[in-house]
Order: sequence, then structure tokens, then C-alpha cells
Amino acid sequence: MRPTRARARAAQPWPYTARMRSSLVRTVLSLAVLAASVGASAAPPPGGTSGEAVFRRVCAGCHLGLAEVNGVATADGPGGGLAAHAVPREMLRMYPPEAIVNALTRGKMQAQGATLTADEQHAVAQFASGRSLGDAPVDPRIEAGTRCTQDAPMSDPAQGPSWNGWGNGVSNTRFQPYSQGGIAAADLPRLKLKWAFGYVNAASARAQPALAGGRLFVAGESGQVHALDPRTGCTHWTYVARAAVVSALSVGPYNRAGGGSGFAVYLGDRKANVYALDAQSGELIWTRRVDAHPAAAITGSPTLYGGRLYVPVQGIGEEGRGGHDGYACCTFRGSVSALDASSGALIWKTYTVGENRPRGKSRTGVTLYGPAGGGIWSAPTVDAKRGLVYVATGNGYAEPAQQTTDAILALDLTTGAVVWSRQALAGDIWAMGCDSRNPDNPVCPPVLGPDFDFSASPALARIGGQERLVVPQKSGLAFGLDPAQRGRILWRRRFGRGSGLGGQWGVAIEDGVAFVGVADALTPQPGGMRALRLADGQLLWSRPPQQPLCGAALGCKAGQGAAPTAIPGAVLSGALDGALRAYSVRDGKILWTYDTRPEVHTVNAVKAHGGAMDGAGPIVVNAMMYINSGSGGLIGQPGNVLIALGLD
Repeated sequence: MRPTRARARAAQPWPYTARMRSSLVRTVLSLAVLAASVGASAAPPPGGTSGEAVFRRVCAGCHLGLAEVNGVATADGPGGGLAAHAVPREMLRMYPPEAIVNALTRGKMQAQGATLTADEQHAVAQFASGRSLGDAPVDPRIEAGTRCTQDAPMSDPAQGPSWNGWGNGVSNTRFQPYSQGGIAAADLPRLKLKWAFGYVNAASARAQPALAGGRLFVAGESGQVHALDPRTGCTHWTYVARAAVVSALSVGPYNRAGGGSGFAVYLGDRKANVYALDAQSGELIWTRRVDAHPAAAITGSPTLYGGRLYVPVQGIGEEGRGGHDGYACCTFRGSVSALDASSGALIWKTYTVGENRPRGKSRTGVTLYGPAGGGIWSAPTVDAKRGLVYVATGNGYAEPAQQTTDAILALDLTTGAVVWSRQALAGDIWAMGCDSRNPDNPVCPPVLGPDFDFSASPALARIGGQERLVVPQKSGLAFGLDPAQRGRILWRRRFGRGSGLGGQWGVAIEDGVAFVGVADALTPQPGGMRALRLADGQLLWSRPPQQPLCGAALGCKAGQGAAPTAIPGAVLSGALDGALRAYSVRDGKILWTYDTRPEVHTVNAVKAHGGAMDGAGPIVVNAMMYINSGSGGLIGQPGNVLIALGLD
């Protein structure tokens, strides 16, 4: 469905983005040459399958950034631009082979893994990691963890301390009052590690937990969903989804088909499946695939409100293939679906861009399509007073350009009709593998966009007697919109230089101030924290990047694009260097730092450590703090641990 009205507002892209992207590609090429020299040390291939041969056939175009022409390595083949958003070969050696197998079967590399046999998946995982698989990867269907000895019934999620959903409420302001959290700025130095939980077969821990009704619900890259005791980490139940789970979880009531009611845990996976699980038992209530496109995935948390679940869908899997002459680029369209929370029945579905139509042929004769893109990376925001749900969209993948990409859309809660749209950056069409200018390549846009998605939820906050929608963009600009005036942009404030790599995953709002970390992954100085006044966007204070805890280690960065969390007197920011830092809301002074990276003993006996944090922030409930650490990929170092901190 197209919006009824739209007005383009162009943000100024950072002029050095293209240069920095080229520098990153050169770095990848250097790593690739080094990787080729160490590849021979990989573990012996199982069943005689050559992991190196599989890697060069399926993976090298992106992960090596090299093409072989008459035996000579060159950047002119399929790898050059592709490498800009793919993990370099040498960084893959930081991953356990089990995690690579999981990525090929249940995670972000499913499209590539689907073309391989099990032997080929295992062989390429061993080659890429340089390590042998164990007797077998840990089967995610095997329940991990110590069973709780007492299985008391859940209490009502609406009663008692909780953090429920992405933004701790449908306004997505990410603030936790002391009455619910039990932790304020002065308490932070007293926090100690109480327990930790390890995710099996994982190199990333991105899903934000939920705590409601006296239980902690967590999920991992291997598809496992666990109900844990928040004080001890013991396991009440485990369910295995069909694919990796990277979205935040939500908890709420549902009506049973045969009568009666209960409480459900709602979540989405990387195959665009949505699940409702009984929160008491872990039994599946219903599941629905909301988008059949092969690239469709759920990263943003489904938002639960009024007996409906509002589900966002993104399609980065197609954006990553867009520059190939042999691919019919592009057909994915971002969408949001409204489902009945009790049955999973589809109530309405709204696409963010127009219908696909043929737009020409590639140089190899493949029919091309467009428009495409406009994926939704973040949790929808509900405005009950106006009967609207707000979503923030990403860039386009293929022409023609749409006025609803890199935009905030307001949809009718009841029907899904687009009520208004406000675009922040026009003409941003980006696909991996395309050059900055493409006059002779019809697959790619003539001028490549800067890839400045909105990856954050619009936060709906009150200031005096008025309201503001506040949202940061990868451009390094934050926007203040007036929901009472159809999203009119009241202010825009530069908080960073902007970067096409990574994400700006959210803001936290307390007492008329919006706090945002700085990602800026492709800039010379990523990281830092800003405080902006809600009324007019004025910069109240700014703090520079900190020295990264990971030092000069491969993949170490200082970006702080993860969504912050505000508590009384402090704002908490997870960073790519593995540090969780607390800043004073008054002046930005760093009050406390916690290093999530070291390997820790886990209650479920899974070997685990932290890594980069990019995406979700910590949750604070009932004098405890919980945070997932690990964001394996080009954007940061891998990790697979849930850390629970409590007051000593």
C-alpha cells in the first residue's frame, strides 16, 4: 500500500562515506591475501569433501573479495563491492565451526547454506574457522541448562516489576523507573555478576530478553527460546524455533481456543516466522510465516497491543545479492502485519513500497524488477491516542525510488492504511556489489545511495503538553517529528558523521531528554554519547569515544550504535568493544564500566564469553540487570553469553 501523502526531506550524507567504504574494502583484500596463506591449516574435510573448494565456490565472492582471473587475484570480479558488507575471511577464524554450521542452516547465511549438502556445510565450516567440529555440533533440540526444581505458576505480566518488549512499553522510550528496576545511578558500582547463561552453536547474542510474570525469557541464534528463573538462571522450559531468533521478546495474555486464557511469549525468527508460546509450559500455541519471500526476516520485535501483534519484516538477504548480474534484483518489499494475538490470524498486511514490475534486463539477460526494499528493522510504536502505529523504514534495493524508504510511516491501527509518511532521505538505493556510479550496469542504481536506513523505533515521548516522535538515522542525524501535525519535522540534529555500515538501533528518553549513542562504524572515530533536548533537538552534552577495551584485536571497534537504556540518573550504553558503560544523565560523565568479554562459568555448562554489543541494550528489573553480549560479523567480535548482574 502506498502512502496517501509524502514529502521528501533530504539529509546531507557524510561526504567521506564512499572513501571509508573503499578503505574498508582494501582492508578486506589485504586480509583475504593473508587468509589464503593460512587456509591450508584448516581441519581435514569430512567425507572427503573439500572445504576450501566449497568456500571458493560459494563464499569467496563476498568473504574474500577476490576473483581469480588466469590464476591472479583481482578486485575487479564479483568481490570488490561485495566485500564492503561481508565478514573478512580472517575474521571467520574467530568463529567456532559449530556457529558457522548454525549460520548456514538456521541463521543469516541460510540462502547460501540451502545449496550445500550437510557434508559440504561441515567442511566449509571447518575450513573457514580453521578448527575441527566436535563429534557433532550441539543439537539445539537438547534442552540446555539446569532444570528449575520448582515450577510455580507465572504471575500476571501486567503486575509486578517487568521489562516487556523492545522499548519497555509500546512508546519505545526505553526508560525504567526505580519502582520497576530497583537500580539508580548511585547503585551501579555495587553491581556484581550473579550468573551467566551460554547460547549453544552461536557466535552472536542479539535478542533482547523480556522479564514478566516472574520469569526471564531469552532466545538465541540457534533458535532456542528459554524460560529462566531471573534470580538463579535455572531453566523452566526450552523451545526450538525454525530459525535464529534475534528480535526482542514480548509477553501478554491470550485466549485459548477451547475456552479459558493464559499468557504467551511472542517472537519472530530469521525466516519471517512468528510464534506464540505458552509462557507457563513453553508449548506452541500457534505459528505463522508472515512473508514468503526467501530473504524475509524478522529483526525488529513484534509489538503487542490491544490483542494484536504488529510484526515488522526486513530483507537484507536480498540487498546482499543485488549487485549480481545473474540475480533478478529485486523483489523484496518491507511490510508490517497485524496478527490476532490469540490465533495468529492475519488481520491486515501493509507493504512499504509499491508492487514489483519488470524494469529491464541485466547484462546476462536476466529480467530485473523494482521497486524493492524499505525493510523495517525495528519494533513498531503504538500511538493509542491517535489510533496509529509508527514504523521506520530502510533504504531501497532497486529502482524506481520510493517516497516511503528512509521514512517514518504512520499506519491506521485498525486497517493498516497509510495515514501519513515523512521521508528523511530521498533516492537512497543501495545493493551490495554495486559501485558508487553504475552507468553501464542496469542491475545497480545509476548513483549508489549512502545506505542510511532507519534501524531504530520511533520513540513517542511527551514534553510538557506536547508529544514528539524522536528517531536517529544512520546518517548521523536525529529527527524530532510532531505526531499532531502528520509527522512534520520540527528539528533535525547532527549527532554523528554517519555511516552506511552498522545501525543506530534506538534512543532512550528521560525527563525531556533523548540519549543516543554514536555508531559511525566507517568513520575515523566511531563511538560516543549525546544528549538532545526533546523540545528543539538542542545538544545538551556530548561525550567522545572511549578507548576500546579490546585494544588492537582483529574486529575491535568503539561504535555505540546499540540501543541505550535509561534508569534514574544514568543512561546505559553497550558498545562494539564489549563494554557496558553508564553515563550521568546530567553531564555525560562516565559513572561505571563493565567488561562483558571474558569467558565466564555458565549455569548451563555451555562455554561462553561476551563480545561486541550492537542492537539491543540491557534490561533492568527488580534490582537486576540482564544483557546479551556478542554480535559476530563485520560489525564486531563474536560472543554468546547472557550476563545477569545484581546488587551485592
